[in-house]
Amino acid sequence: MTVDNPMANRLESLFAAIDRQDTEGFLAFLSPDAVFRFGSASPLRGHDAIRDGVNGFFASIAESRHEIKNVLGDDATVVCEGEVTYHRHDGSELTLPFTNIFELNDELVSHYKIYIDINPLYAS
Repeated sequence: MTVDNPMANRLESLFAAIDRQDTEGFLAFLSPDAVFRFGSASPLRGHDAIRDGVNGFFASIAESRHEIKNVLGDDATVVCEGEVTYHRHDGSELTLPFTNIFELNDELVSHYKIYIDINPLYAS
């Protein structure tokens, strides 16, 4: 689905970096002191901590594909709803809904909060 929102193009680029498992490309969207929280995990602060956390997550999946469904917000805060399809190392896949909240500072993400129940991804 194409979302008619100026921020949607930036988010599509951000999610494309994630789907390529391009950690450095992903970090380019975040301020150096950004806070990143994935689901119920503890928040990570700064590029080094975020890099370690994201690389660990990427190692746990074969690949992902994000689809943006809706984008709302302004220059300071953006809310994105979508679905992500995860491909597991065993060849199976799972699609989950997510909502992300992005707090922006000078067009970089200063706070990135992902609301998703990730538990089904790791259920046997």
